[in-house]
Amino acid sequence: MTLIDMKPAIVRRSLHDEIVDLVRDMIQSGDLEPGEKVPEKELCERFGVSRTPMREALKVLAADGLVTLTPNRGSFVSVLTIEDLVDVFPVMGVLEALSGELATKLMTDKEIAAVRKLHERMVARYEAGDLTGYFALNQEIHEAILVGARNQTLTAMHRSLASRVRRARYVANMSASRWKQAVDEHETIIERLEQRDAAGLSQILKDHLANKFETVKAWVLERGGGS
Repeated sequence: MTLIDMKPAIVRRSLHDEIVDLVRDMIQSGDLEPGEKVPEKELCERFGVSRTPMREALKVLAADGLVTLTPNRGSFVSVLTIEDLVDVFPVMGVLEALSGELATKLMTDKEIAAVRKLHERMVARYEAGDLTGYFALNQEIHEAILVGARNQTLTAMHRSLASRVRRARYVANMSASRWKQAVDEHETIIERLEQRDAAGLSQILKDHLANKFETVKAWVLERGGGS
């Protein structure tokens, strides 16, 4: 192996790609609310960029379903509807099930042990009643399994869909019983991964997402997002 072969490729990101990530985070964190007009001028000043890369970024976010572009009116944060959930969640369920199946075969023991540690930290946040910390670690666990599937096409498809519903997925109100159920489901997820039980992990990931769908559906209905 030559020195050239050993050097990692240098990834140069375009300015509008960086803006896409910044605005996406603002939407998913709730800094920009559903239905709110995207303040292009203010964001350009905040990020120190011109209107051109900002508008290119908004086109990408519109393609992801996060933003709605309205001629002569500007851009608005998309409002999540029941129809969106019905479209997205079943497909995400299939993708997460496949990621679990592949991960059991391709993840190393060290990677699986790292996921177990993330789970233990997540449980600690649950026991402390720290919902924000819990969700952050929850997302890390699902992301680790997705990456562990070693399939770039699967990862790209899942991330594109997940970006459309992530805010609702992680802020939808959970009852105490549903939160406990979610933690128990995560324990099963980790056990199936450790056992390298492809069928078992695939099924629990699908069931876990289906249960989350019901929570998010109720949250959207409360906010008048569909029937």
